[in-house]
Amino acid sequence: MTRRSLLSGLAACPLCAGLARAEAAHPHWTYEGHGGPKDWGALSADFQACALGSQQSPVNLEGAVETPQKPLAFSWSAQPFKVVNNGHTIQADALSGANSVDLSGKAYELKQFHFHAPSEHAIGGARTAMEVHFVHARPEGGLAVVGVLMKAGKSNAAFAQVMAVAPKAEGAAAAQPVIDITAFLPASRSLYRYEGSLTTPPCSEVVDWNVFATPIEVGQADIDAFRAIFPMNARPLQAINRRFLLQLN
Repeated sequence: MTRRSLLSGLAACPLCAGLARAEAAHPHWTYEGHGGPKDWGALSADFQACALGSQQSPVNLEGAVETPQKPLAFSWSAQPFKVVNNGHTIQADALSGANSVDLSGKAYELKQFHFHAPSEHAIGGARTAMEVHFVHARPEGGLAVVGVLMKAGKSNAAFAQVMAVAPKAEGAAAAQPVIDITAFLPASRSLYRYEGSLTTPPCSEVVDWNVFATPIEVGQADIDAFRAIFPMNARPLQAINRRFLLQLN
């Protein structure tokens, strides 16, 4: 999950607002070469968690413990989104507070969703073509992020809508499409849950991750369109350390 994509639209989240205020002072970072993941922790004092944190993301989703915990309760419907190229990914900012998820009895409001290629999380060491992250926040702080793995197959209407207007250079699309994001949800709701971090600087360990076990299919042409803009924007896998990795069926 990218930090820059997280910042947009998170004024209601105190932690995220703090990140936004620091945005201008943060140094340039990349996914490859100088300023890449191996360098993130040294680029800024604010980025130290990238190198020193013990609950970093993404991780390999393997060896999970099945749990009777309740899965997420989704309150998602079609709404307009502002589609932006922020220099690190294509993101879609929610233009209303219409969508949310309930995690352990707490409601988290959808702020935006964005994409990575290849997928950041892996299952059994294998990554898929892409991954989409839905970033939800609570006003008092804390993030619940829903991850959906993506593979080539039949076209997905919601992803096709995003890529139809996605800017090839930094900036916002003129169109603000109404997108039914339920099209991104797999038929099987089995998912992995663990405590982790943002997957880009400052790598803050404030995320409850919920990653679906079953990938969805999206059109190869739309994958190619994304990768023409961002050939690779995925962080390397991080050590799970002593965290619990749960599987909810």
